Amino acid sequence: MAAVRDNSWPEGEALLAALSPAMVALMDELPGTMFCAKDVTGRYVAVNPVFVARTTERSRRAVVGRRAGDLFVPQLAERYEQQDAEVLRTGRPLRGELERIRRLGGTAGWFLTAKLPVRDDDGRLLGLVSVSHDLRAGEADDATMASVAALVAAVEEDPAARWTTERLAQVAGCAAATVDRRVRRVYGVTPRQLVLRTRVDRATRLLAAGEGTLAHVAAASGFYDQPSLTRTFARLTGETPAQYRRRAAR
Repeated sequence: MAAVRDNSWPEGEALLAALSPAMVALMDELPGTMFCAKDVTGRYVAVNPVFVARTTERSRRAVVGRRAGDLFVPQLAERYEQQDAEVLRTGRPLRGELERIRRLGGTAGWFLTAKLPVRDDDGRLLGLVSVSHDLRAGEADDATMASVAALVAAVEEDPAARWTTERLAQVAGCAAATVDRRVRRVYGVTPRQLVLRTRVDRATRLLAAGEGTLAHVAAASGFYDQPSLTRTFARLTGETPAQYRRRAAR
């Protein structure tokens, strides 16, 4: 099992108790996926062998109880900690994060990362779980990943822009038909769906930070107006922007 129990570590014990033992054990069977669980203090509670292989250590026992800064180069550790802090602060999952991570042998590769908060039965935040899937296995070549990464960076920088298919293709450096195929291959969605998801993600961050009115959030996130934001946000998240803002402020 990808975990170490320690009764003197209450945060780790609480998170471990909330995880399904079968799910944690299953993570060991995924050869192309990094898995970890971290408590609210940033310490690793559970990891799988693929995760261990990407660190500076050689065993799970040497990884559990440590933090990202102890195991990765500063640039990676800082990014992981920023991602974790955002998930723990907002209580919102991180999905579809495209990253370059060192593979076995020292070569860098493209991974798709997701992080989800973990709560106990009373709603208390215990930590998070994270998976990073290696996209090397015939899913996307370097040209695909480079163009998709450029597209994602551009949309995240300016989600309010008018992202036509032609503009998306121009940023990605390929034809419209090609950009559609590449985005579907990596993210499993169309380019337009990717833009919409980016806008909703921007809206959740602004709402959680309490920045401006709902109309301001709509404009800053790329929605036509506040009713458009409300309809889309409610459809995709299951709650209105106002409801989400109230919940995030608790």
